[in-house]
Amino acid sequence: MATRPEALEAIELERLLSVGRRLVSELDLDSVLRDVLEAARELTGARYAALGVLDTEGSGLERFLYVGIGEEERRRIGQLPKGHGILGELISDPRPLRLDRIGDHPHSYGFPAGHPEMTTFVGVPIMIRGEVYGNVYLTEKQGGGPFTEADEHLLVVLAEWGAVAVKNARAHEELRRGRADLERLVQGLQATASLSRELGGESDLGRVLELVTKRARALVGARSSYVLLLEGPELVVRGAAGEGGSRSLGRGIAPGGELAAFIGLESSQRIGPAAAGALQGLRIDAGAALSVPLRSRGQGIGVLLVVDRQGPDPSFASEQQLTLESFATSAAHAISAAHAIEDEKSKLAIASSERERGRWARELHDETLQELGALRIMQENAIRARSLEEARDFLALANEQVERTVSGLHGLIAELRPAALDQLGIAAAIDSLIDRFASRSDLRFEVDVDLANGDGTVGPRYAPELESTIYRLVQEGLTNAIKHADASRARVAVEERDGVVTVRVEDDGNGFDLTSVKRGFGLTGMRERVEIAGGDLAIEGREGGGTLVRAKLPVRLAEPG
Repeated sequence: MATRPEALEAIELERLLSVGRRLVSELDLDSVLRDVLEAARELTGARYAALGVLDTEGSGLERFLYVGIGEEERRRIGQLPKGHGILGELISDPRPLRLDRIGDHPHSYGFPAGHPEMTTFVGVPIMIRGEVYGNVYLTEKQGGGPFTEADEHLLVVLAEWGAVAVKNARAHEELRRGRADLERLVQGLQATASLSRELGGESDLGRVLELVTKRARALVGARSSYVLLLEGPELVVRGAAGEGGSRSLGRGIAPGGELAAFIGLESSQRIGPAAAGALQGLRIDAGAALSVPLRSRGQGIGVLLVVDRQGPDPSFASEQQLTLESFATSAAHAISAAHAIEDEKSKLAIASSERERGRWARELHDETLQELGALRIMQENAIRARSLEEARDFLALANEQVERTVSGLHGLIAELRPAALDQLGIAAAIDSLIDRFASRSDLRFEVDVDLANGDGTVGPRYAPELESTIYRLVQEGLTNAIKHADASRARVAVEERDGVVTVRVEDDGNGFDLTSVKRGFGLTGMRERVEIAGGDLAIEGREGGGTLVRAKLPVRLAEPG
């Protein structure tokens, strides 16, 4: 076979240089390969040209491009070549090959039915860094003659130009992918930072799920998004955003079910139109979906699911998958932290409830049961009275005892859930509480309750748990001022600003050293109530300097209806 010529004819050289300049200026790989094919035909006068790109193992063809064959002929031929016969010869022995008659080569085994007749042939490899990238094949030189040594030389030089162009296009594509990966990373980091800013110190699981689903939906342009959390063996929809999302809340995926094949804790899944119908089990109408696991500290805690990209094509591509996977890492940590706090709050609430029950039991035993015992004795004395007058005296005493017992029971019941809260709301309930304290103490009170909207109108009712927490903080703070502080004045301030209720109870009493206080001041109960409500409590007490109880509580509104 011929080697590189010492010189090309001037006209051929000019044509080759023109092709080379065009090739190296092209940065799209598919366009480069097409340009190589067209240039090969143009320079050699071949009727048919093809380019085969080798697979990763280098034993066959993964791509086969061609020019010169029409669509009708292409349909008649059927399957494209895979790299056998003469084409396989260039794969196994990557050197230029020129044949006057294809059928004379020992590895030739003919053409499939419908394939045009081909006699003459020339093929050369495209080498990149010593490895075969692909091969260029030409057949049927126009005019009917064989391909010449000059044609082979031109094709060798063209293949070298093509190799340079392919390397440039590959480098450009790698740079483009790197830039796209960097943009996705930046986008994911921005979304993560935005999520972190929005969450702040947010510990309410419902609020965290709301923020995660909204951010995920916006991040990939989805019609709707969902968070499914692992509860026992099932994945259950606990968060949703977007069109029709709320219909799916509470729906679950059982292990081994149809949906478990597409939505799981192990790997991301892009769900196409053929499989998207399975999401009906979650009451989700979808043309396409993307499922990404939520993992925290190496453990799967749930799945982030987005449905239907907005636009003509609802499908999600690898770019959206990578973006959502990056976001899911931070989202999983936020959800896991909120979940842990919620579990801790539940344990704290149970412990607090048990202590409250114990206190009520002691109240009933120490006061109410003793009062009822005294009442029974009075009734027995009335029955055994020697005269009607004596019986009346015992009954009068008994009536007084009944009134004291009923009053005590009313007070105990009020501590469970003050009726004023349900009947009047938190502001009026605090006023009523202050009136009761004022009636049985010499303390002077200053009260400032500001829970109105910015325009002066009263906003919606708070959740019952929040109202109870506010009420108890004021009650316990004033009780301490009266019982322990020897105070002459107390100030109560309750206000809402920017989604936070601030409660302040301040007195001018003796104060106390917090490190020495163990029992009797209700501090444990106050801390537990505030922690369960997701807030922060600060207590400042200094000997001779009065006491300040300050709590900040996140606003939670009552459910409609």
